[in-house]
Amino acid sequence: MTPRIEIDTVTKYFGTKLVLDRVSLSVARHEVLCLIGASGSGKSTLLRCVNRLIAQDYGTIRLDGVPIDDPVFGKTGLQQRAGIVFQAYNLFPHMTVLDNITLAPRRVHGLPRPEAEARGHEMLARFGMADFARAYPEQLSGGQQQRVAIARALMTRPDVLLLDEITAALDPELVGEVLAIIRGLKDEGMTMMIVTHEMGFAREVADRVAFLSEGAILEQDTPERLFGSPQEPRTQAFLRRIIASGRL
Repeated sequence: MTPRIEIDTVTKYFGTKLVLDRVSLSVARHEVLCLIGASGSGKSTLLRCVNRLIAQDYGTIRLDGVPIDDPVFGKTGLQQRAGIVFQAYNLFPHMTVLDNITLAPRRVHGLPRPEAEARGHEMLARFGMADFARAYPEQLSGGQQQRVAIARALMTRPDVLLLDEITAALDPELVGEVLAIIRGLKDEGMTMMIVTHEMGFAREVADRVAFLSEGAILEQDTPERLFGSPQEPRTQAFLRRIIASGRL
């Protein structure tokens, strides 16, 4: 079966700095892949390349077998099919929660306002935010804002969800509620690529974990094998630091 996401020898420079070094991997339908590694290893850049927030310099990325720069996706089709959530919630402070999550479906994808708002209310109810549709972001906790950001990414009913350190800006007591949402999405079969420093969560939710270092994937395996018996010295050293800090 064709992978949902296929990344083939993707290379990216920022100026003269090599950020992604011939990265190749694939993500099957309904699979959850976690990307781990030290800060600056290229994880977030790779995620942004998958929905063309950043264009790679070399290599090919395919969604369901079609290169993501193929005109078949149109101007907005790729972003509709590959939703992304960042650690900074990126909500518009002057707009209500409902307006935040319905803006792109209405303005970009042409969904009529009544249909967009009906879908928005349904999505907010799903994440326990039904009572906050008319609230503004500053009236919400960090965990609530992140739930709204995830709801916004799901409003276009994407095939793929890309999550970039979505718990990094949260207080520790709020992390659990956001991770519970991701577990629920996994149970529903959502295909996900997740950049995370939450190693316990990666071990629990991932079908496969890939370790990046200096822009390259050094090792990828099931969570049990990668966390239990990593083969690469740099993976071993990274996990020793994680264990010493109490994060695994």
